[in-house]
Amino acid sequence: MTLKDVAEILEADVIADADDLNITIKNACSADMMSAVLYYHTPDSLLITGLTQPHVIRTAEIAGIKSIVFVLDKKPGDDIIALARQKKIPILCTRFCMYTASGKLYAAGLPGCLFK
Repeated sequence: MTLKDVAEILEADVIADADDLNITIKNACSADMMSAVLYYHTPDSLLITGLTQPHVIRTAEIAGIKSIVFVLDKKPGDDIIALARQKKIPILCTRFCMYTASGKLYAAGLPGCLFK
């Protein structure tokens, strides 16, 4: 699935690095605990979260996460957007809650991250 597909399914606004929506997303993980993301992530995945702090971008970079979706219409601050652009991590924002966003993507064929 491409990032463009994700944006359409989630009716999301693309906030940062909108230049390449053809990035391939292999799976997704949903979490607010970044330690869980570091443990359960799969490279080339999408992170769905309600947190909009800088450590989310840094965690995504370390984990090899391709893009981040912020749920519940949460908009990151300019500092977060700048950091995401610097790290080349696209940010999307959706009005859906984490449960609904995850379910929509799963129903569209995007698998979750594998358990270790």
